[in-house]
Amino acid sequence: MDFNRNQGGEERKMFQGDWKCGKCGTAITSLPFEPDPARIDQLLCRDCHRERKQSFRGR
Repeated sequence: MDFNRNQGGEERKMFQGDWKCGKCGTAITSLPFEPDPARIDQLLCRDCHRERKQSFRGR
């Protein structure tokens, strides 16, 4: 298990796995949360997640 620093400088537990982005199919190997097995198909890579966040802000 790895740790990553968040924006506040605190360590954040990272979960390792072999997942795919539900939008573009890019491989996802680490996440800052343990994904819900029932929602694995809804995971987003960093790029797709950033794009989705920006589209919500533009409304």
